[in-house]
Amino acid sequence: MKTILLIEDEELILRALEFRLKRDGYNVIKAADGREGLHQIETNNFDLLITDMMLPFNNGLEVVGKVKKIKGKAFPVIVLSNVGLENTVLEAFKMGADDYITKPFSPAELSIRVKRLLN
Repeated sequence: MKTILLIEDEELILRALEFRLKRDGYNVIKAADGREGLHQIETNNFDLLITDMMLPFNNGLEVVGKVKKIKGKAFPVIVLSNVGLENTVLEAFKMGADDYITKPFSPAELSIRVKRLLN
């Protein structure tokens, strides 16, 4: 079973995404902020990172940079954000994000993107 680290500070979104990902057959490790996410990166094994961009303590770009440094450039990362500004999107890709989804989005869309990156 594949494990996904999900970092999202909005509780309703976190729960909805966790529900969908578990229903799709994935194990989900959750973190509610960047600091907790970085701790999970250092202490747990997982196959994919999904992180919000705007997080308390450490932002999504810091999280992406850290996971790529520890797990390697090929490690799959999806960034979620309320911000669809071109420079923000480009910065996420420069840091190594493999996909970028602007909120709001459907859980079904996320599900398809996760499957694409893990297969």
